[in-house]
Amino acid sequence: MDRLNELTVFVRAVDEGGFSAAGRSLGMTPSAVSKLIARLEQRLGTALFTRTLRDAVLTAEGETLYANARRAIEAVEAAEASVSSSRTVSGTLRVRSIPTFGTHQLAPLVPAFKAQYPNLHLEFVLTMQPGNLLDGGVDVAIQIGPLTDSSLVARRITGTRWLICASPDYVSKHGMPCTPADLVHHQCLNFPAGSPGNVWRGIDDSGTIQPLKIASTVTANTGQMLLSMALAGVGIVRLAEYHVASDLRAGRLVEVLSQYNDSAEDPIHAVYSSRRLLSQRIRAFLDFLDQQFAQNPPRWNGADEANPL
Repeated sequence: MDRLNELTVFVRAVDEGGFSAAGRSLGMTPSAVSKLIARLEQRLGTALFTRTLRDAVLTAEGETLYANARRAIEAVEAAEASVSSSRTVSGTLRVRSIPTFGTHQLAPLVPAFKAQYPNLHLEFVLTMQPGNLLDGGVDVAIQIGPLTDSSLVARRITGTRWLICASPDYVSKHGMPCTPADLVHHQCLNFPAGSPGNVWRGIDDSGTIQPLKIASTVTANTGQMLLSMALAGVGIVRLAEYHVASDLRAGRLVEVLSQYNDSAEDPIHAVYSSRRLLSQRIRAFLDFLDQQFAQNPPRWNGADEANPL
């Protein structure tokens, strides 16, 4: 095995947090990874890891080699990417997202992405569970809202507002709220208490953003369930713009209290590890997202869009 491959395995062991995880990522046995790193240590004449029964921790020499090896491998990959075609991008790309963004925004982009990178395998992990965004070998995670982990690298791909909507059928039966205070007289569909998005916000007459008082006897822990109920005429809902824009354009939903809407955006980032090599597959996906959302941002422009001149 050549020196670059030795360094690649070493770096992957650091990135994945152990020899077993690195072996799974590279299609090698843990013993093969261990033997290769032992051979690298012997060639360099220094220990790169302090080994215990449970894990292996980088030594000071290992930290130095890791930093320099990452730069070397990234330089090689960048050089290859500058002259290679998209058909050479291969491997498996694991992407984590909350279900609504994955279903409504990422899924429609898959045909174009696969046409551009036919040899790349895609695995989507759709979850709302908290925890480390990159657990389970995830390469890129979509994070909506503020970032909480400073050890991760984030690239902003777009943003989203929160819009209050209802179906035309609901409005015809129960009327359209004229002010935020009217919401207490309507059935509002909401996330459970303590969940992101549970607190509705709007602009009062003084221009100040305030929590809105709502009446809700129906809640659900997924935006998709709330959207389905709103489309069925159960009540008024407040959901992310990227989630409801297509239904607003099609007239399946109408915007409620648009003049009181908080126009501030939640940022949407593509997040990846600062300790993981920016491989061709990750770079390709990030650049693709940048291009797609720059050309077609998930926006709703209100009545002008619904009724173009």
